[in-house]
Amino acid sequence: MKNKKRRIFIFDTTLRDGEQCPGASLAPDEKVEIARQLERLGVDIIEAGFPAASSGEIEAIQKISKAVTKSTICALSRMLPKDIDAAREALQFAKRKRLHVFLATSKLHRDFKLKKGKKEILKLAVENIKYGKRFFNDIEFSPEDAARTERDFLAEAVRAGIDAGATTVNIPDTVGYALPEEFGDLIAFLIKESPELGKSVNLSVHCHNDLGLAVANSIAAVKQGANQVECTINGIGERAGNASLEEIVMALDTRCDLFGVSTRIQTEEIIKSSRLVSHLTGLVVQPNKAIVGRNAFAHESGIHQHGILKKRQTYEIIDPKRIGLSGSEMVMGKHSGRHAFRERLWKLGIRLKPTKLDQAFERFKQLADQKKYVFDADLEAIVEDEMRKVSETWQLKYLKITSETGTAPSAILRLQHEGKILKGSSKGDGPVDACYRAIEKMTGIKVRLAHYGIQSVSSGKDALGEVNLKLVIGDREVSGRGTSTDVIEASVKAFLFALNKASSYKTNKSKSLI
Repeated sequence: MKNKKRRIFIFDTTLRDGEQCPGASLAPDEKVEIARQLERLGVDIIEAGFPAASSGEIEAIQKISKAVTKSTICALSRMLPKDIDAAREALQFAKRKRLHVFLATSKLHRDFKLKKGKKEILKLAVENIKYGKRFFNDIEFSPEDAARTERDFLAEAVRAGIDAGATTVNIPDTVGYALPEEFGDLIAFLIKESPELGKSVNLSVHCHNDLGLAVANSIAAVKQGANQVECTINGIGERAGNASLEEIVMALDTRCDLFGVSTRIQTEEIIKSSRLVSHLTGLVVQPNKAIVGRNAFAHESGIHQHGILKKRQTYEIIDPKRIGLSGSEMVMGKHSGRHAFRERLWKLGIRLKPTKLDQAFERFKQLADQKKYVFDADLEAIVEDEMRKVSETWQLKYLKITSETGTAPSAILRLQHEGKILKGSSKGDGPVDACYRAIEKMTGIKVRLAHYGIQSVSSGKDALGEVNLKLVIGDREVSGRGTSTDVIEASVKAFLFALNKASSYKTNKSKSLI
């Protein structure tokens, strides 16, 4: 009889720690959309936010709590009764809920941030865990900056948390300081001091990526007995980010021979989750990112291609289909018909209603006239655009760029607004700047460009270009995205997308608008 695999719980903090990444704030409805995808992905616990931050945060967590029924919904709280009360309010509709309380324990944090001694720290932790226990059966306790805390005091704090009623103890490497062997040894030490950790009391780890070791440290902890890992989609988070969910899950899955553990993650949903988070936050995934990067399953070397054709495993340790990719790419062109287009979308796992299919097919035909080949990534970008359209308050009708060496580029645009065609022109430091200046004049909306990024969606000199940007309009930050084989047109589309998105948010009470 085979030994039963040890279960590892996946705690996703994309909506809390991930959202703390500069420029990654999300509107409540966007957080709900991501939470639903995390549930489809099979995440055990979703940390939905920090309720004490704002009323908008409470509203978002309540919406998530109503939309998600299978995953546990978690809210973060400082060791303060008012924070715990805010978490109670935020989680009142959750079918499964968890309170996550934290308090710094390292000497650096005690002396310079909290200005409290060890006894005060322990007293605060015990009192507030007990207070939270009056309202929550499931409580997670995190001694912040645990990796830099004196071992004996950390063990004392963990013991105090367990005795006060914590059902999960989380060991954070808050600033990504630890090395894998060192962090694994720390986990083994804590289990020796409190043997119930990883058994009757869950033992969690939360690793940051300041030295690029977040995933390695998390896996070292699992190997030593931790049974919960805290992570984010695409590894987003403060500073250099958090441990990447997809990397941890696929490392445990691919090397199950070594670890003998399992998760309940539906790996086929990984790519969808990655792309959704990237598109809604505006944070582009680097091409060489493990598992979900554009080049993760791309092979250009002739030797590699020959090997792959003979036996996929020669150069691929993961089957692309395992994470939701098609595994092979069928080239589509202008002679492809509606039936072939629909069949290709089906193979990519995309199902569209007839009206949406017609709209996407029309976009495909327009693109096929502009470039020789249309790749899978192009098709997915087309569908993303159709599915994520916002009300077009401002619509591009005409664009002309004049640019000569030694002279400032100029742009002439025509926009449709409320049934009327508006004309405008401007010069700028470059063609994109000229377009944006013209749009500002025409719309009368003053903006600040906080971020502008452009990347190729697919391969070839006629590749589809994707522009992601962030505009600051008043005190609001709004993201925009546009695609086209013409990067200037893509830039204008992204700018107008953000303006239209801002218009659609006018009645939204939340300050977090991305």
